[in-house]
This record gives sequence, C-alpha cells and structure tokens, in this order.
Amino acid sequence: MTTDVAEIAEGIYRFSTFVPDIGPTGFTFNQYLIDDEQPLLFHTGPRAMFPFVAEAIESITPLRGLRWITFGHVEADECGAMNNLLAAAPNAEVAHGGLGCMVSLNDLADRPPRPLEDGQVIELGRHRVRHIDTPHVPHAWEARVLYEETTKTLFCGDLFTQLGQGPALADNDIVGPAAQAEDVFGATCLTPRTGPTIRELAALEPTTLAVMHGSCFSGDTAAALGALADDYDRRLATAR
Repeated sequence: MTTDVAEIAEGIYRFSTFVPDIGPTGFTFNQYLIDDEQPLLFHTGPRAMFPFVAEAIESITPLRGLRWITFGHVEADECGAMNNLLAAAPNAEVAHGGLGCMVSLNDLADRPPRPLEDGQVIELGRHRVRHIDTPHVPHAWEARVLYEETTKTLFCGDLFTQLGQGPALADNDIVGPAAQAEDVFGATCLTPRTGPTIRELAALEPTTLAVMHGSCFSGDTAAALGALADDYDRRLATAR
C-alpha cells in the first residue's frame, strides 16, 4: 500500500491509502491534515496504517508538533491510531463532541480528550474549525462533522462514501457513486433525522467536501448534499 498526498484546499491536505481487497473494486481510507500554527488531523486511520499516516504528516509538518487529533465517530478506521499519535505528538489533544468523550473517549484515549459543545470553534491560526453534532448521521450516536470556515471545507466523514479509487478532488457526480456504495454496504442509519441533518449541512454552502472514502468534491456541494438527503429519504420511505 502507498499513501498519496494532495492539497484539496489552502493548507488542507488529503492522505489517501487504497486497499484493493475491500468491496468489489477496492476502497480508499482518507485522513486530512490542516497545516497551521496548531496542526489538526481529521481521522487517524486504523492502527495498521499508522506508519503511512505518520510519514504523510511528516511530509507536510513535523509529527511531533501535531496539536489536535479529531475524527467523526468512534470506529477503527476513524480513530484506531489515536493513541499512537498521542504518543508521537506530546502536546496533541483528542477533541470530540461531549457525548463521544463521555461514552467512549474518556476511557479509550491515553490522555484526557477535549469535549466540544455543538458549534464550538477551534482557532488554529489561519483556519477556524467548527464542531457540528450529527447524531446517527451517517451512523453512531456520537457522530459529528467539522467545518473549516476560512476555506469553507466540510469534513463530512463517511458521507458520500465511494467504492474504488478516484482522483483526490472531483467536480462531477458523487451522489450516484455514494448511492452505489450504500447499496453494497448499507452503512448509513436511516432515521427521520437523516435527511434533515444533511440538509442543514447543505445550508453551510461549503466549497469543498472532504470525504473519508473516495474522492473529495468541489462542484455544487449544496446540491450534492441535498440530493444525498433525498436518496436517504427515499430509502427510509421504502425500508422494510
């Protein structure tokens, strides 16, 4: 496996590792580094990928200087290497929603995590990152996303999951590929709040969608989020 590094917005880097034997056409695992006075990582990757993620971080900024470790929800590919990173970066803190800290991270993290309130902002320097609670969207009680207000980048975690290996940044359809991946994995919670929560994210009108599995997106993001919400509404209405 190799990890590709690409800048998807000013000072924001995508680390992408393709694993060919997951799903019918392989699967990418993406992490994101915001390079700033207080560097922030979104997603850690699983423990087995820590050497790849560490090398990618070092290609941009010293790993030891990492300040914030963040992720969407508690799952191995999102936070499996959390404690490896805490050991490598002595001043780093895990930051997550208060619920995620209470339910899991106070116990799992080797150093106490920083609980965030819905809407709370972390100032990194040039970048401002807002924590947004999204319970059960796409899944997990403690689910959340991050929104970088300066570049208008939405770190949307497992939303828009795609199969295969595409470009780092796409401007064509990602809703169709996301629907195909949902057909394969059935990973998203279908609740009355799924569609409305995604439409609330669309109201942010982000410039870039930073996706965890697949290509990022820089087209009409509000329309893409709205179409994704519509797809989940349809699935909920027809669920048995």
